Amino acid sequence: MGTCWTVFQSPVRRRRVQFDTRFNYSIIPAMHELAVTEGILKIALDAANQNGARRIVAIDLVIGELSSIVDDSIQFYFDQLSRGTLAEKAALRFQREPAQVVCLDCRHSFPARAPLTPQCPQCGSARLRVSGGREFHIVSLEVEDEPADC
Repeated sequence: MGTCWTVFQSPVRRRRVQFDTRFNYSIIPAMHELAVTEGILKIALDAANQNGARRIVAIDLVIGELSSIVDDSIQFYFDQLSRGTLAEKAALRFQREPAQVVCLDCRHSFPARAPLTPQCPQCGSARLRVSGGREFHIVSLEVEDEPADC
């Protein structure tokens, strides 16, 4: 067995773990932010462990404007639940995805915000189609790896 001398501490290597975990949106309205945050933390910890990460630095989330998920609530619960885990003190980076409304009569398109408008601002029609804005998924994790053995 050889001796390993460390003269300088090697810098920690950071990398991004890409994955696309889409939550089943049909169950999210019935879920409280606590349960949603527990799911985020479990998925992040599983991915970090599978990728040999030493620590989770950041979690990138996409949340649709119409998803009814409150960023501050997610952050609050995450700070509590992640204590003592690889994700403790990890930053949650929220990216809001907009929703779009198209009038089926005049084809006018406009951004949607909650509460949804019941009619087209262009022609007054109630025949509207909403697209997007309901997304909710983890885009990636930023992790720190163990320093290389000497």
